[in-house]
Amino acid sequence: MEFNIDKAMRERLEETRERGRREIRPIGLEADRLGRPIPPDDPYFAMLIARGEGRSRWPGPAGRPKTAGTGGANKSSARATRSVVMHLLLAEESAYWDRGVGVANPGPGMPEPNVISMGTDEQKERFLSRFLEPDKPRWACFAMTEPGAGSDVAGIRTLARKDGDGWILNGAKCFIGNASRSDWILVWATVDPEAGRAGHRAFVVEHGTPGLGGFKIEKKMGLKAYESTSFTLEDCRVPAGNLLGGEERYQSRAGFKSAMGTFNAGRPMIAANSVGIGRAALDEALTFARDHDLLGDPRVRDRLEQSARKLRQARLLYLRAGWMVDAGKPNVLEASMSKAIAATIAADVTALGMEMLGGVGARGDHLIEKLYRDVKAMDIVEGTGQIQRVIMGRHLVQLPRD
Repeated sequence: MEFNIDKAMRERLEETRERGRREIRPIGLEADRLGRPIPPDDPYFAMLIARGEGRSRWPGPAGRPKTAGTGGANKSSARATRSVVMHLLLAEESAYWDRGVGVANPGPGMPEPNVISMGTDEQKERFLSRFLEPDKPRWACFAMTEPGAGSDVAGIRTLARKDGDGWILNGAKCFIGNASRSDWILVWATVDPEAGRAGHRAFVVEHGTPGLGGFKIEKKMGLKAYESTSFTLEDCRVPAGNLLGGEERYQSRAGFKSAMGTFNAGRPMIAANSVGIGRAALDEALTFARDHDLLGDPRVRDRLEQSARKLRQARLLYLRAGWMVDAGKPNVLEASMSKAIAATIAADVTALGMEMLGGVGARGDHLIEKLYRDVKAMDIVEGTGQIQRVIMGRHLVQLPRD
C-alpha cells in the first residue's frame, strides 16, 4: 500500500485547512448556536457554487473533462481528487472543522455513484447534467432509512407497485440528509416485502412530484448544520423511466448490491469524518490542558498520548479501505472495520475532552461539548457499529455477507 501524497494534494489539504478555519467552523458554530440547518439560500452555498464546487463527477454526455474542486484547480489537482484515498483525506480535514457543514454542502451527494453505475445514459444526462455547471446551489439525496428499517436495509417497507406505464410508491422515509431541498431523491422501495433484498428497486423521485411530501426537519443533538428530514410517499406516481437502470438491472439482486456498494465506499468516509472530529477534540483538549497546567500530571499525558495513537490507528484503517477501492479490490470487511473502530475511538476522545473540561463542559459553550454531541452520529449513520460487527463476524466465519 502507498499513501504518499503529491504536491497538488498537499496544496488541496492546506486549502481545505484554511477554508475550515475561515469559513467552515464559523458557519458550523452558528448553525449549532441557532439550532437549525444552514438555509439553502445562505450566501455560503452561493459562494461554493461560484468557486466551482457542488459539481458532478460524471463527465457529461460528451465525456468532456471538468475541473474538480475549485474553478481554478489545475489538472494534477483534478486527478488527485479522483482517488478515493485523496477524497478520504480531504473528508477528514473538512470534518476537523465541522462535519455537519460538509454534509450540508450542495451537490449530487450520496446517490451519485448509484446513478453513474446503474443509470442508463438517458438517466445520467437527465439527473446529473444539472450538476455539471449548476446555475445555483442544488442538492440530491439518498433515501433508504425508514421508521422500521435502519441498519437492516433488507427490511424496508416502502412499496412500489407497477401501474400501467409507471409506478406507484407508498411509504415513509426518515433521517434523510437534505431531502426537502433536493432537486430529486433516490428512493429505495420494494416490490415485495417478503422477497427481502431481491425485491429492492431504486426510483428517482423529482421534487414537486404529487404524493411526495410531509417534509419534517428533525431536531438533533448534534450536526445541526445539515437537515435530517422525514417525508412520506402517498400514491406517488413516477414514470417507468425513473426506475434507475430499468427493470433488467434488478435481476440477481443487482439493485441491493449497488446500494451496498455505495455503503462500502461511504463507510470509510464516515471513518475519516470520525478521525477528523477526534483530532479536533484532541487538539482542544491539549490546549485546555496546557492553559490550565494539567500537562504535568502523567495520567493526563498518558491518556492524551493514547488518544493520539488510537486516532492514527483509525486513520490507517480507513486509508486501507480506501486504497482497496482504488485498487479494485473488494473491501466489505475493511469498510466495516474502519467505520466501527474509528467511530468508537472518536467518541472516546471527545469523552476524554469532556472529562478534562469538568464543569466547563456543562456550560454548553465549549467546542469540545459540541464535538461530543456531533460524534454520536458517527456510530449510527451508514450502518450502526453493531451492524458493522455483525458483518465482520459473518466474514470471520465465512457466512454469506449480502
